[in-house]
Amino acid sequence: MKPNRQNSDVQQARDEEALFRAIVSLETTEECGNFLRDLCTPAELQALVDRWHVVELLQQGLPYRRIHDLTGVSVTTIGRVARFLSDGFGGYRTALDRTSASDGTHSH
Repeated sequence: MKPNRQNSDVQQARDEEALFRAIVSLETTEECGNFLRDLCTPAELQALVDRWHVVELLQQGLPYRRIHDLTGVSVTTIGRVARFLSDGFGGYRTALDRTSASDGTHSH
């Protein structure tokens, strides 16, 4: 969050909820891609893509250094992704479970 934000915690929660509702309203990967390309800068979108790729590589059991070599993502970011994968809000796990059910490419 930007440091000079005047939003209260309640307003911030409402704003987040509105964004999440917008995301959930999207029906196809094409719609989602278009929304994220409109919403994010190219660098922000690349960061999201990189983190999701890191999740997939962590699921394959690759060591951090190998993931870094394959992706260029910093070992610090890889560690953060790994931490949230195991002890976060469950979002990565939910997405992994749902995408593996539909494409059969992930294992736990």
